[in-house]
Amino acid sequence: MLEFILLDISNGWKTTIMIVLMIIVFYFFLIRPQSQQAKKEEAYRNGLQKGDRVLTSTGIHATIVSNNGSMAQVEIAPNTVIRVATKSLSPIPEGAKR
Repeated sequence: MLEFILLDISNGWKTTIMIVLMIIVFYFFLIRPQSQQAKKEEAYRNGLQKGDRVLTSTGIHATIVSNNGSMAQVEIAPNTVIRVATKSLSPIPEGAKR
């Protein structure tokens, strides 16, 4: 009877260890990279300055005219300025034509 109880406890620990290992794997392969990417994007948006070239989420190449946190004014053509959310802005990919 005692052997059965000890065997049952060790199986419980094995299961607990496996669950903890799965959580650690999920953290390092899913959660952590996503949070690091979000931090990089936030730092990029906070660092936008007048004259920076950006790409909107709709694919429009633009130049920053002003940036006030959550909204920015961008020039998409000479004397054509629009307001956009800074979350919709990203850097122009390397090798893109100007």
